[in-house]
Amino acid sequence: MAVMNQKNVGKFNLFSHVKYEHLVAGVSGGVTSTLLLHPLDLIKIRFAVNDGRTAAVPQYRGLGSAFTTIFRQEGFRGLYKGVTPNVWGSGSAWGFYFLFYNSIKTYIQGGDATTPLGPGLHMLAASEAGVLTLLLTNPIWVVKTRLCLQYENVANAPKSDVYRGMVHALGQIYKQEGVRGLYKGFFPSMLGVSHGALQFMTYEEMKNSYNEHRKLPIDTKLATSEYLAFAAVSKLIAAAATYPYQVIRARLQDHHHNYKGTWDCVKITWRFEGCRGFYKGLGPSLTRVIPATMITFLVYEKVSRFMLDQRKVREKKNSA
Repeated sequence: MAVMNQKNVGKFNLFSHVKYEHLVAGVSGGVTSTLLLHPLDLIKIRFAVNDGRTAAVPQYRGLGSAFTTIFRQEGFRGLYKGVTPNVWGSGSAWGFYFLFYNSIKTYIQGGDATTPLGPGLHMLAASEAGVLTLLLTNPIWVVKTRLCLQYENVANAPKSDVYRGMVHALGQIYKQEGVRGLYKGFFPSMLGVSHGALQFMTYEEMKNSYNEHRKLPIDTKLATSEYLAFAAVSKLIAAAATYPYQVIRARLQDHHHNYKGTWDCVKITWRFEGCRGFYKGLGPSLTRVIPATMITFLVYEKVSRFMLDQRKVREKKNSA
């Protein structure tokens, strides 16, 4: 990791940069956006795994068709299949990500939040945070994917493929497939760390450049509209650049297909579907992830700012 800001190194406590407020704020943002937008996430996953060669899998003509078909066949609850692990996964992933990212970033800065890092160090901090978060949350994403892919019209499905809920699914996957089953899709998800790194680098650089343009410290609070705009642009850039890994990850985690590994999945997708196969579900994905990211980042920024301000007030009282 990069050398810390030298002027602070003598008085900087190694663990003082770890603040639980970032964890709480990240969880708040992730849970809020997930509860509001889960149906779009479910539809994105179903589009992503639909290779057109599995007769038992429902066929949707578009986003509207998917929404109405699922609602008609599976009811309102069908639109929220997999919501429990999604809430757990999204909440914990965003919480851990913001915690790790801000801890690593502050460590690199030597505790001085006004020190700019530049694109390279922002990507380094985000990449390290992404790997640590993925190690903790990959099993939850496997469960979410499988619960989202339990179709009502699949007849005679093996009992082993029917999950009653998040805890049951975790137990069944571990029982039948071991730890490897809980970490299916881990390799393409590791490649996807670049998605988060690119997104956070873009987001941070836009905020910093904007504040520098206004001749203000880079950690100056922004307006709500500014947070929303920077979050949307950063997510759009990252999503467009890295979406194919999400398709491969979803297909590897789908228990209706059996691939020998990541490269086998890539070859089969290319052979039968061409380049378009790697971008299946992109429309519903962008429809969901752009507003989801805007909500997540806005809630995070507001909650973390409030909680950190409260921390400063308590520290002043204690030192008085």
